[in-house]
Amino acid sequence: MPTLEWIGKSKVINHHQEVPYRVLERRYSFDVAGRHDADNGSENMIIRGDNLEALKALLPRYEGRVKCIYIDPPYNTGNEGWVYNDNVNDPRIRKWLGEVVGREGEDLTRHDKWLCMMYPRLKLLQKLLADDGAIFISIDDNELFSLKYLCNDIFGAANYISTITRPTGTHTGVVNRAIVGESDYILVFAKHLNSVGIDGLPLDEKDTKIYDMEDEFGRFLIRPLRRTGGENRKEDRPNMFFPIEAPDGSLVYPIGPTGYESRWICNPDGYEYFKKEGRIFWKKVVDGDSFKWQVYQKFYLEDKKKAVTNLWDDLEGNKKATRDVRDILSDASGSFDFPKPVQLIERIVRIANDPNAIILDSFAGSGTTAHAVLNMNKADGGNRKFILVEMMDYADSITAERVKRVIQGYGQGKNAVEGTGGDFSFYDLGEPLLIGENLNEAVGAEKIREYVWFMETKRPYVPAEGLNPYYLGAVNSTAYYFYYEPQRVAVLDYDFLATIPERTESAVIYADRCSIDGDKLARMGIVFKKIPRDISRL
Repeated sequence: MPTLEWIGKSKVINHHQEVPYRVLERRYSFDVAGRHDADNGSENMIIRGDNLEALKALLPRYEGRVKCIYIDPPYNTGNEGWVYNDNVNDPRIRKWLGEVVGREGEDLTRHDKWLCMMYPRLKLLQKLLADDGAIFISIDDNELFSLKYLCNDIFGAANYISTITRPTGTHTGVVNRAIVGESDYILVFAKHLNSVGIDGLPLDEKDTKIYDMEDEFGRFLIRPLRRTGGENRKEDRPNMFFPIEAPDGSLVYPIGPTGYESRWICNPDGYEYFKKEGRIFWKKVVDGDSFKWQVYQKFYLEDKKKAVTNLWDDLEGNKKATRDVRDILSDASGSFDFPKPVQLIERIVRIANDPNAIILDSFAGSGTTAHAVLNMNKADGGNRKFILVEMMDYADSITAERVKRVIQGYGQGKNAVEGTGGDFSFYDLGEPLLIGENLNEAVGAEKIREYVWFMETKRPYVPAEGLNPYYLGAVNSTAYYFYYEPQRVAVLDYDFLATIPERTESAVIYADRCSIDGDKLARMGIVFKKIPRDISRL
């Protein structure tokens, strides 16, 4: 399979492993009542900071849990006039490239820089994505093909779903002689294509008109259960030809219009499903002097959705999206150019098909993704959660400010827009967990405990209710203890074991030192891990 090469690739393909794990520091919480210093328990997050470090910070709690990721990274057009610098020349990115790529980075083109910037971020996004999840990435012609190869490498070419084309309603900045770009694209990849949980779109009024019959299950239309079209004869697919049982116990085979033996649409297992759910419609007709069964399937309105085309030409354009953001933030400091339409993100979230999904946007910009999630929760009573990451200074003044106004409502008079309700907490990136090979005591013991618990169990941390203060919890009959005191050396000895009332088949105990022989620990089912040497790295 073709691979993509660029200057600096060898320095970044494993860089996500070297990114320091930083804790998240909550600055405030917000809901319909306003801003609070106290934690309101919201599962919605807006994080200010480098998205590479922020994504690493999310791993202990969210690895493998994010159902839908949407990102709108810099398109790398060479235009440095935007509020979101689009030539990958932000001083922080340039500093990062210098540190990670080294002197080799001095020869990077803007495309090399962009690829170096994107690769480790996509690696972490892939880790956060759920097994049934999908990632949607907006891009234009400048990096479309590079991004496709990049995603093939990280997500796997076999997990590619589609490339959506979206007219933007304005020039994109891509000009090739007399051809001006007025569209961009959305690359869609699954974590695992065979288990991805994306679905179609709701039917519109035109589609629903054909459902003109009704029974106790609701409105439906009838279609023959016999396979029609190509390969519908018995000899075309002999291993897929089988009878289904009629109400009187007789076996019924499908017969084509000219009397040939045909085959059913569904297999026997599918037939049982239809039968149990009331989806089979039997019609008894006279055939000479005997009865003949005809079989139909009922398609119910509530079961149907439209297939999703990869041409999204029916949505609002970028100009409308820009006006909407200006209306919301009319008196806020700063402005934001070229935001994505709320309709666009709503459609992506809708086909993710989970009212309890976690939606992540690590290039959050003006906060469109949170706006879309809040709109949808209000419309259908869902409990979707959003996580936004924005590294620029406007993360609070624009990104979070927009979300606040969407929650509470904005505008006046006839232009007033009712609030969606909802809440979020605002975070900054805090201290690194480790400084060199040592624990950073400024982080605090509880944050360290949370990290250790996740690395051992891959489960979200909930403070355990145990009599031993160092008890983290138990999974699969194994108890975990983090025996740590910042001001003294913690020793795993018999005195410490005497303080453990929790009874499990085995235990993993972290401490600074151990004074018990390894064979004796093994007989007791105890594994000793030394702090900080044996703390796993993300």
